Amino acid sequence: MPAPNMELIVSLAKRRGFVFPSSEIYGGMGGFWDYGPLGVELKNNVKAAWWRQMVQLRDDIVGLDAAIIMNPRVWEVSGHVAGFSDPMVDCRNCKFRFRADDLKGPPSEIACPNCGNRGTLTEPRQFHLMFQTRVGPLEESASVAYLRPETAQGIFVNFANVATTARKRLPFGIAQIGKSFRNEITPGNFIFRDREFEQMEVEFFVHPAQEDQWFAYWVEERLRWWTDVMGIGAERLRLRPHDPDELSHYSRQTTDIEYAFPMGWSELEGVADRTDFDLKAHAEASGKSLSVFDEASGEHVTPYVIEPAMGVDRALLTVLLDAYEEQQVEGEKRVVLHLRPSLAPIKVAVMPLLRNRPELVELGQRLASDLRLRLPATYDDTASIGKLYRRQDEIGTPFCVTVDVETLADGAATIRERDSMTQQRVAISALPDRIASLVSGAPWEGGQPERSPAGE
Repeated sequence: MPAPNMELIVSLAKRRGFVFPSSEIYGGMGGFWDYGPLGVELKNNVKAAWWRQMVQLRDDIVGLDAAIIMNPRVWEVSGHVAGFSDPMVDCRNCKFRFRADDLKGPPSEIACPNCGNRGTLTEPRQFHLMFQTRVGPLEESASVAYLRPETAQGIFVNFANVATTARKRLPFGIAQIGKSFRNEITPGNFIFRDREFEQMEVEFFVHPAQEDQWFAYWVEERLRWWTDVMGIGAERLRLRPHDPDELSHYSRQTTDIEYAFPMGWSELEGVADRTDFDLKAHAEASGKSLSVFDEASGEHVTPYVIEPAMGVDRALLTVLLDAYEEQQVEGEKRVVLHLRPSLAPIKVAVMPLLRNRPELVELGQRLASDLRLRLPATYDDTASIGKLYRRQDEIGTPFCVTVDVETLADGAATIRERDSMTQQRVAISALPDRIASLVSGAPWEGGQPERSPAGE
């Protein structure tokens, strides 16, 4: 199944409350987005899935939450102040700005990608990507500081603190989820490239002699996570090692996990071998030791670092793209998000068959409240049952529960599964455990074809 075009996802995201343009009532602002009620839940579920896999299920990785604004010396030593820039060109005619490395040929020879005029592009010049701010009560005396462009440096400058307090031996890692900011020249493709975004990164510290072993391990481990945990189709994923001329200044080797986005194959996650570049630079500049004693070799070493790093926003976009499907059901279009239950913003929706029957409404609301104690649940009675099913399909809700006139007599309700559109009749007393087990991964078996519950 080919990926949908980006316009379909942008429309769905706004219509159903996943993602809105930031400050939209004032015309928005390029590269900044607001997450709506469903988007917040999906984003939190993506982060929780990553944290669970990378920290909570392992004994060799611990967490950190470093400050967004740090001493500016951090960014000087890391090389960001001097070198964190992209080549930029401007069109003298339409005033649009482009990254020079996105253009297919010399600026003097190609047409402007926006207006089509030739000979109007300027020569490339460097454009610094860090946002600058000031810290202090008065602007004239305040010191210059920066919004961090990556979360990694907060880990490196805390390496000694974490190594001492967590009492970890090599190899071990430090994980962090947090906001970063880059003044991108051309943000675009919805939330694929933003100016404010959230990162999930691990800096995994290893003995230099084990560098290649651990690099290969993390490339394989991260690819497996996308297929096995996130449910992304393997046919839309590939590995792309970086060529020597595109490696970052700190990297000895880097491999990207790429996804077949609507605009083509692009980076979803990167695994970089940062060697000891960062730790040695900060140790030399600060005069603090950032080496550790390696018991296996019996020597003090400055560890090498393997870094799996990804953006939360880009991951969320990938999940939406990969889950989206349009179907024809009884002559009508059905839009469905095939989200893993663990990722779905709402796990179960409860609805009465007849909203003009107070006893069914009361029962449905009470059942939704009971389910909400176990997992994210919602109640809805604002349309016919068929339309309510379609609404939940479109936002990825894996299970719907309908109470009908028979419920009043037999104390059972109908569970409907999203992907197969089949149903089961289950006693209300058993519903919370049944739904919880299904969300946790229990197989859906024995469902009957979808039909309107009794009384419609």
